[in-house]
Amino acid sequence: MTQTRKPTNLTRKQTNPSPSSSSSSSTGMKLIVPLQGVVQGRGGLLFGSLIPCALFYFLQLYLKRRRPDNPSSNPPTPSTSSPNLPDLPRSSSRSNFNTRGPVRLSKLATLISKPDDDSPYYIGLHRVAQDPYGKVENPNGILQLGLSDNKLCLDLIEDWMLRNCAESILGSGDDGVGLNIHGIATYQPFDGLEELKMAFSDFMHKVMGGSVKFDPSNMVLTAGATPAIEILSFCLADQGNALLVPTPYYPGFDRDVKWRPGVDLIPVHCRSADNFSLSITALEQAFSQARKRGVKVRGILISNPSNPVGNVMTQDMLYSLLDFAEEKNIHIIADEVFAGSTYGSEKFVSIAEIIDSEYIDKSRVHIIYGLSKDLSLAGFRVGVIYSYNNSVLAAAKKLSRFSSISTPTQRLVTSMLSDKRFIQEYFQTNQNRIREAHDAFVEGLSELGIKCAESSAGMYCWADMSGLIRPYSEKGELELWEKFMSDAKINITPGSACHCIEPGWFRICFTTITLEDIPLVIERIRRVVESCKSSS
Repeated sequence: MTQTRKPTNLTRKQTNPSPSSSSSSSTGMKLIVPLQGVVQGRGGLLFGSLIPCALFYFLQLYLKRRRPDNPSSNPPTPSTSSPNLPDLPRSSSRSNFNTRGPVRLSKLATLISKPDDDSPYYIGLHRVAQDPYGKVENPNGILQLGLSDNKLCLDLIEDWMLRNCAESILGSGDDGVGLNIHGIATYQPFDGLEELKMAFSDFMHKVMGGSVKFDPSNMVLTAGATPAIEILSFCLADQGNALLVPTPYYPGFDRDVKWRPGVDLIPVHCRSADNFSLSITALEQAFSQARKRGVKVRGILISNPSNPVGNVMTQDMLYSLLDFAEEKNIHIIADEVFAGSTYGSEKFVSIAEIIDSEYIDKSRVHIIYGLSKDLSLAGFRVGVIYSYNNSVLAAAKKLSRFSSISTPTQRLVTSMLSDKRFIQEYFQTNQNRIREAHDAFVEGLSELGIKCAESSAGMYCWADMSGLIRPYSEKGELELWEKFMSDAKINITPGSACHCIEPGWFRICFTTITLEDIPLVIERIRRVVESCKSSS
């Protein structure tokens, strides 16, 4: 009997609550949901019925007043799909959509779709594109000295292409390699053809001084060095994490690392007194300050040879970097795209050369290389990630589907890198021409009283023009940059775009012009120098 009565009592408690509990409960519910009273069947007619009806009535009245009184004032839009269809009046519901504004975009698209006004580096490139210099067609145009593009040896590339292009891509089909239409028109591995990886291995062995061998199985090929940096950023850090970067650094790093991976860059400021060489003390300070702000540092991003200074890291400094990374348990990304563009007395040492010791953890070292600089093939978009970390390689191979190199390009580049005689002749000529252009440019600037930082590699001078800026600040630096752009019609990169802490330094690329154009550039710079001295 007890068991049968309990459900009955429980049911009664649910359907016939006490007066006190019923009063407090229904009052609370009516305040929150007016229709609750209608459901319960008492005391809710006013709140549960009249108020919603009134709101609905006023909504209809509001929409009716917003409609045009005269339908003829909005004539129907004639049909463009077929002249036989009748002209139908536009429904009022569709006309209401016009008040909703433009369709929304993602935060990322909204951010990067804005004009390039965030850095004078990109502003300069844009202005040159609108008014480029041409010896015949536009002699008063802007000379491009803000882009590290090597045009000194394009004649060698052109000559090789004329002789080998068609056969390199399609091949004769008799060598068993499969260089025919079936090998270029069908799907191929996103991370690169095996034969190109092998050719890259031999090429990098030569570029890096012949002292280290590169395993093709440690390579992921990408459409240039830019996606290589981005892919490594995705692999090594999460959004909101950071990489330490010695300054001054290449302005493109900001976009490559921040745009899609969402990784921050923390400048490690270097000084002119040390020729902008990196110090472990500066790294320690930057790392400690980041931790105090709650930022997780996941690695160090270096360019060696340096862009924009042109100096190279010593072997001792590279060992110190590895020790620092080991102590902090972080990664090292070494951008070595200028490894073969050397001309000075300093010897370039790849980080791959010094990690053969047993005590060094190779899994934290990742190298970026490409053919844009050393082989003058910027438009081919050929880059490589070289990593000793199997997990990074596995992830990078999957991410490379979004930045794969076209198969015809890979076939062509494989043939070019395999031409040992051409590569040898190209490198000798290229280094000689870079050295000649560098020396002529530095000498011309020196005659104007402008000194450059000591350098041994790269395609640019890191020039000190601090004596020409008034005031001595970033504002004065940008005003001088505008004079070069508007008055002298030359585009150079101000140090602030490279996050240099000392105002007045400029990167001037000398490989985008011919040797015959150097006197013209020096003369244009002379006009600005004399103008600044006369006004001061």
